[in-house]
Amino acid sequence: MTDNPKGILYLVSTPIGHPDDLTLRARRILGEVDLVVGEEFKESSKLLRSLGIKTKLAALNEHNETDNYQEVISVLRSGQDVALISDCGTPVLADPGSVLVSQAIKQNIQVVPIPGPSSILAALVVCGFKIHRWHYRGFLSPKREERQAQLMELRDAEYTTIILEAPYRLRQILEDMEKHLQPDRQLALCWQLTMPDEEVIRGSIKEVRGQVEIRGWKKGEFVIVLAPY
Repeated sequence: MTDNPKGILYLVSTPIGHPDDLTLRARRILGEVDLVVGEEFKESSKLLRSLGIKTKLAALNEHNETDNYQEVISVLRSGQDVALISDCGTPVLADPGSVLVSQAIKQNIQVVPIPGPSSILAALVVCGFKIHRWHYRGFLSPKREERQAQLMELRDAEYTTIILEAPYRLRQILEDMEKHLQPDRQLALCWQLTMPDEEVIRGSIKEVRGQVEIRGWKKGEFVIVLAPY
């Protein structure tokens, strides 16, 4: 793809649910690079098959990135282009890839973002709160005491906060939020964004928790947007 002595590392955003959200540029890049590096081989191969793309695949995730990023750097240094993707959404943001990107920059390898779907930005713009100041809190600790302490730090936050959590811990985090944050604290629960059953529930923590119980949600992809207080 390039006449440069070193290849280019493309950070390619992929759909978070709806397949039509993949941009034309992203599709072209995935088909033209020499190597696609995905978070999990199974998910990456499924995406490429759906596009009819047969680019070579490799996996780089939280379990092997520190040990394996050098292999990708070697590919780039040989003059081959690489596309980094995550299982869904924008790579590096709440996903593996930061080690690879920082090392590529240190070695003067060009890094090019290919913007597209992001559950974080989608949740922000649809939440209905002021978003001129916002904070990405990310995943809270799976340990209850640590998670509760982290929530206490958000009690008086004057900015909108984005929280992510494992799909199976939705009810647990809402229970903890109701216990450790203000009863009338507003939030938006963004459920299955861009998917056919997409829904956004807005209200106090107690109200949202009640709606989740009514719907019987136990597992699914979600983003929590916590309003300023």
